Amino acid sequence: PFPLLSRLDAADNEVAELGADIAALPALKSLDVANNQLRELPAALADCPRLKEANFRGNQLRDKRLEKMVNGCQTKAILEYLRAGGRGKGKAEGAREEVRKKKREKQQKKDSGEGEQDEVEEASKLLVKVLHVSENPAPLVVKVSPGVKDVRAFIVCCVLKGVNLKPGNALKRFLTMQTKLHEDICEKRTVATIATHDFQLVKAPLTYGVQPPDELKIMPLGRKEIRAKDLLRQLQLEAEEQRKQKKRQNVSGLHRYLQLLDGKDNYPCLVDAEGAVISFPPITNSDKTKIRKETRDLFLEVTSDTSLQICKDVMDTLILKIAELNRSALESKEGSGSDTELDSLCGPGNSNLPLVVEQVRVVDTDGNLKVLYPSKTDLATVSSLLTVIR
Repeated sequence: PFPLLSRLDAADNEVAELGADIAALPALKSLDVANNQLRELPAALADCPRLKEANFRGNQLRDKRLEKMVNGCQTKAILEYLRAGGRGKGKAEGAREEVRKKKREKQQKKDSGEGEQDEVEEASKLLVKVLHVSENPAPLVVKVSPGVKDVRAFIVCCVLKGVNLKPGNALKRFLTMQTKLHEDICEKRTVATIATHDFQLVKAPLTYGVQPPDELKIMPLGRKEIRAKDLLRQLQLEAEEQRKQKKRQNVSGLHRYLQLLDGKDNYPCLVDAEGAVISFPPITNSDKTKIRKETRDLFLEVTSDTSLQICKDVMDTLILKIAELNRSALESKEGSGSDTELDSLCGPGNSNLPLVVEQVRVVDTDGNLKVLYPSKTDLATVSSLLTVIR
């Protein structure tokens, strides 16, 4: 709950336990919990990205090796020990032995030729590199207003850099892929909705909130600016006309999602720093941030009124599909012509260049962290096809 807290002094307080929530302090640089009643140190301390100074002396720790390290003030060594599994349970040596065992098995496979297939499979995996908030000089932040809780509570975002939509029909395939995801994993947008934007056209910071139907204004993709109330009425009329012309009950396009907003007094929307609505889930996003063939960096957004985990699962799959399309575009060189930039990207050994996923923090109105994507546990659902460099 304290995203800017950099120093925490809690010495001489009879503290008996440090919880794993300590990892929720992303700015923590200095921690003093000396002379307390701690018996163990949580492994989560190793997940504090900026922690450089820590004083744990004066605590009767169960792990005597760790206690010795503590008395020597070896903060970096302490964190590495905790990360390896040492928490008074004798796991550190076991972890190291496990690493040695894997190395031996890998060498044995290589010597016998069995490892060649594994290496080929690993090399063929798509690559994604995560840029952490702490490493990013200008990380994007999305602020969530309380009103979304009763309308469309969950949102997950990230920035994906290094896509190539120039060759041939790459952009068309990208849009088709997004439509298929809406049909399949998003269950016709009933459990989640995807929005993709040209990151260079996104004016940060962003706010995810709600507005009344007669106040929310957006410039929908391929249309003029219009109020949400009028847009839905227009789409309803178009749907009725479609039914009459085709003499059937089913409709296509945005018209299929109108009922998802039935009974809502307020509509969800993502608003940029200039006050413009760039996304109106689950209906449409704005022409203002429309993706073009020249787009290289994407701002990705997944919203849901079902659960946060569904947002993450959909985002995992979306990143995987974009990575697959990107490799296909680079390898095929469709329509590359004399594009020297594309030629250099498609040169020998460059077809597996990693896309860069920048972490995006979603916070509440007080700046408290709600979700960070991708975290160290995200992208696990697609790990068999994706190699993530963290």
